[in-house]
Amino acid sequence: MAKVDVISSCVIRMAGSNTNPISRLDLTPWDIQMLSIDSIQRGILFHSPQSQQTLIPHLETSLSRTLDFFPPLAGRLATTAHDDGTISFFLNCNNAGVEFVHALAAATSVSHILEPKYVPEIVTSFFADIGSPISDLRPLLAVQVTELIDGVFIALTANHVAVDGVSFWHFFNSWSEISRGSDTISKTPVFKHGVRNGPLRLRPLEKSSSVLPPPTLLERVFHYSKQTLSNLKAKANSEAGTDKISSLQAMLAHLWPIVSCHRHSGISLDLVGREVTLVMLVGLRPRLPLPEGYFGNAAFAARLTMSAAELVREGIGHVAVKINELVARHTKEAIGKMMEDWVICPAAPQRGAFSFVITGSPRYDVYGNDFGWGKPIAVRGGPRQKFDGKITLFPPAECGGIDVEVCLVPETLWAMERDVEFMEAFSV
Repeated sequence: MAKVDVISSCVIRMAGSNTNPISRLDLTPWDIQMLSIDSIQRGILFHSPQSQQTLIPHLETSLSRTLDFFPPLAGRLATTAHDDGTISFFLNCNNAGVEFVHALAAATSVSHILEPKYVPEIVTSFFADIGSPISDLRPLLAVQVTELIDGVFIALTANHVAVDGVSFWHFFNSWSEISRGSDTISKTPVFKHGVRNGPLRLRPLEKSSSVLPPPTLLERVFHYSKQTLSNLKAKANSEAGTDKISSLQAMLAHLWPIVSCHRHSGISLDLVGREVTLVMLVGLRPRLPLPEGYFGNAAFAARLTMSAAELVREGIGHVAVKINELVARHTKEAIGKMMEDWVICPAAPQRGAFSFVITGSPRYDVYGNDFGWGKPIAVRGGPRQKFDGKITLFPPAECGGIDVEVCLVPETLWAMERDVEFMEAFSV
């Protein structure tokens, strides 16, 4: 059985020419809401560079220089206890460092990752783990570079309190720029969070209660081509009698009912009384708006609940309209009201079971991460934040379309694969 061996592990600190002098970063409500959410884990696969002898020292040096632009990521999560029994969270920019792991998968090739129908289990070993999101001892960021027979997998694990998807890929993109030989980065991070009236105070967080062991899961990447998305968008708008539905909204309106249908044993099952919930992140940067390069969390988890019968039987146009309306409700005024209400009664959400959660974005610059030997050939997520119904969106390796990483229990995924109408969407 293929395995991954850790060759070395070290701590990488800022090189010393800190271009963003900052000692402390107080957390916003959007950051604090991630205190109970597992780390973001994303990794990109490359063909091997021509010379691998200097690969690890080069990546360590370029990582150190990149951290100079992102001092919070080299720090630690910290707390302040107040006399009234509340606590405040902040990022202590103390340059305690980032964990860097060099690993070897001596029996694994690029084809072993890309050719199987399902994401192979060994991919979970390509990611370093930073443990609890509320630990003040563990790094906010860990890097693992795994050498394959003919490839390299570079993976980041980041505390979700420090970054959302936009900021995660901002850092990844910046590291690749420095690795290619640049002295600076094209987009400077902005750390002005503008927390009003000092640090936000919370009651001590409750410890997560024990939960059942996670079920066995399978992961598969489905590629929605540009033509498939165009067809789904046209169908959704035609059924709904509108032109407002986007390609992404149409794609979600196609996938969500299929997952729900096969999770509950098919359309023939009486679905009356059963409810299903879609959770998707609505970006706040353009809505507030926030400055270009804003670094941290700036997304709101929007929820749409429908009866399973309505979801499965009403068609793509009806579901797409519901998703479109959900997104449209998150105006600048509505978001401001949500923040005001949260500040009055702040709390971090507790872990719970979700049925259909959308993360990621096809807009992230994943394949622009050229570290000096060519662009990536694939992207994969890590084992954290994986549960039945987790859907992660990525741009495809070639322009056009959306790659969808689906994480489901085997029975649901197998039933979807037997659904001829669903699988026909991927033949276009």
